[in-house]
Order: sequence, then C-alpha cells, then structure tokens
Amino acid sequence: MIRKAVITAAGKGSRMRYITSVLPKALLPLFKQEDGKRVMRPIIDLIMSSLSSVGVNSFCIVVGKHGKLLMDYLYERRGVSFVFQEQPKGFGDAVLRAENFIYNEPFFVHADDGILTGGYLEASELYEQNKPEGVLLLRKVDNPFRYGIVKAEEKGIFLNHKLYRIIDAQEKPKNPFSNLAISAVYIFKPSIFKALKEVDNYEGELELTYGIKKILDQGGEIYAILLEKEKWLNVGDPEHYYEALKYSFYRI
Repeated sequence: MIRKAVITAAGKGSRMRYITSVLPKALLPLFKQEDGKRVMRPIIDLIMSSLSSVGVNSFCIVVGKHGKLLMDYLYERRGVSFVFQEQPKGFGDAVLRAENFIYNEPFFVHADDGILTGGYLEASELYEQNKPEGVLLLRKVDNPFRYGIVKAEEKGIFLNHKLYRIIDAQEKPKNPFSNLAISAVYIFKPSIFKALKEVDNYEGELELTYGIKKILDQGGEIYAILLEKEKWLNVGDPEHYYEALKYSFYRI
C-alpha cells in the first residue's frame, strides 16, 4: 500500500494572482455534500481525503513564500509535514524538495490546483500489481500543447479503464504526438528523484515531465490508465475554476 504523498503547493498562477497573492490555491473552496448538506471545503481537504481513502497517511506539502496561511490551516493535522521551494523553479523541482521525506518508498504526487473525481484507487491497484517506475492518469484533451503529453501503446483493460504502457513524454509541445494529457496526479518510485537530477539542457523550469521522459529513456517502465468518465476539477485559472465550482455544486 502506498502510504506517502507529496502535494505541491508552491506555485501562484498568474491568472489567479488577484486572489492567490493573498490566499494559496490549495485553500480555494469547492462544494461537497456532507451529511446531506452542501458545504464548501478547501481543495486541499478534498485532495487529502481522496488520497487517504486509498491508504495514504503521511503527507509532505511543498510550499512557497506565500504558504504561511496553508501551513497555519494544516498545522494540527496528523501526518502532515512541510518543505519549502523558495523560488518557483518548476513542478519537478518542487517534487525534488520532498526527497528526504520519501526515503525509499513509493508515493503519490499531487498538484494543489485540481482534483480528480476518480482514478485514485485504480492507479494504486495498478502500481501494486505491476510495481512499475511510475503510474500516470491520462485524459484526452483538445489542446495538447498546454499539457504534458505522452506517446503510449494500448495494453488492454484494467479495472474497466484502458491500460497503456508509456513510450515517450513531452511538456507543452508545439507539435504534440498525441492528445493524451497527463493529469497532475502520479505514483512514482523514488527513482524519479535520480531522474530529475539527471535532466539537463532544459530551458526555464524543471518540469516533472522531464523526469518521466528520463526514466523512459533509461529503460524504465511507466504505465497509465485512461480516465474517460472522471473529471479533473481545476482551480488553477478563472475559467476552469468556474466550471469546477459548477460541477462540484451539483455532483460531489
């Protein structure tokens, strides 16, 4: 069972800056049904609840310079620790900050600006049965140049989802080789840290996709399932957040 998770909460998001300059994205609320009543809960609560439901009981939150409110909110939670990313150097760099927390165990990685409505259990089961270097959760998108994209071969069905073996990966490509986008929820072995450290010749920020590609280039196996009914509720930009609020108001 995967017992650890790294949640990256260090980025700000330029299009949400009017609110995220004072309130971390992880504290933005979505709707949820509790005891027959509709309530609003910060997305960090929903993320941690989803991960806890599949066995995670120890969380490392990677925060940036605006993370004090989030730290105060989670201060008394059992099983929660914090590490810092002083400068926003990319998703991959944020994950590297949690290396000492992970030690030698498999772990989830989860961005703080969205949540899946399903797929966590299937990803965990896929890892437990195959023990690959990583497990990805894929979605088909209309604008693949905005995402991390994979090239993959179909390998059958796993728990009512299409199963893929990943062949290659690219980050926000100008000429994408597929429309299979990586959701910002992953499972990795600790080998992802070595892969990220060995990435070179990249421009700008160190993205997690670069580490995925490095694992593949070195012969490591990464599997994925395709999410077709599940949704990614995103609070990272105004349009997606508006849609996530509407969806959660009626569905969650």
